[in-house]
Amino acid sequence: MDTRKFNLKSIRPEIPSATIKENMSADERFQNGVLRPIIKFQNDLLIEVFRNYVAKHKSVFYDLSLEKRLDYIENAVQKDMKLRNSMKGMIIGLFSVEEYLLYINNSSALNKRMMNLVKERLLSQIQIFTKPELLAAV
Repeated sequence: MDTRKFNLKSIRPEIPSATIKENMSADERFQNGVLRPIIKFQNDLLIEVFRNYVAKHKSVFYDLSLEKRLDYIENAVQKDMKLRNSMKGMIIGLFSVEEYLLYINNSSALNKRMMNLVKERLLSQIQIFTKPELLAAV
């Protein structure tokens, strides 16, 4: 067995709710079997990437209401191409060669699924995005 493929698959978390069924489309099968485990594995990194994105954009995110923060995350993930491409690279880089070959057959639809999963993951953890505290003078 290919060592890289084996190692990549062995580090991915199991997601019991991400079932694979016979009547699923190929895209949904790829989403549940490949994208969900990789995105869950990369969760901490994706959070830090978003925190860095907020910091580079003058931290206006922290001054927004909860509803506006949700919109901010959605717009950033869906419309900022640098952020999108960076996050996609973090996920695609953990594909096996076989998975990559499947991915390139329908990359447009799979990218949409991938970014929706990332967006939903960030939105579901919005409470961890709090304003960094300033160091207090001693």
